[in-house]
Parts: sequence; C-alpha cells; structure tokens
Amino acid sequence: MKKLMLSAVILFGTMSIHANVLPVSEDSNTTVLVQSEYTEVAADAVPAAVKTALQTAYPGAKLEKAFVNEKKEYKLDISVGDQKATVYSDVNGNWLKI
Repeated sequence: MKKLMLSAVILFGTMSIHANVLPVSEDSNTTVLVQSEYTEVAADAVPAAVKTALQTAYPGAKLEKAFVNEKKEYKLDISVGDQKATVYSDVNGNWLKI
C-alpha cells in the first residue's frame, strides 16, 4: 500500500512539474493591414495604358466597374464570358495583384 501511495504522489508531482514548465505567452502580435480606399470612377476615366494591359492580358474582357485610390492604383472588376474577377493595376498598366 505504501508503494501505491508513493507511486501516486510521484506521478502527480511529475504531472504538475510538466504543467509548470510550459510557458504561456501573454504577448501576442497582431498585424493590421491598412488598405487605401478606392473611389469608383467611370470607365472612360481609366488610362489607356491600363485598358491596353487589360485587353492584352484578358482578350475579350469587359470592364464592369473601375475604382482608383490616392496612389493612382486601379481596381478593376472585369468579366470574361461567364467568369468575373477583380484585378489591380498601377497607372502605367503594370499588374499589382491578380
């Protein structure tokens, strides 16, 4: 009986040591991305370089909506056939995000 009690004490003591060894991190890092706000513009206001890049990359694409931010980056809602997508371009027609 003494051996059983001694084994139980050692077992519970070992468990509590392992429970205290693992550190709990109270410091957490949160990353917040601030995205520039886009304003809707007419399709005619989109620069020719952006329209040319769009037709080169997506032949037959139809420009549904266009948006611009203060950095002169364009967010373009397009449709090609029955598929819709949003693509991003700078003022020179270089793709930022597809």
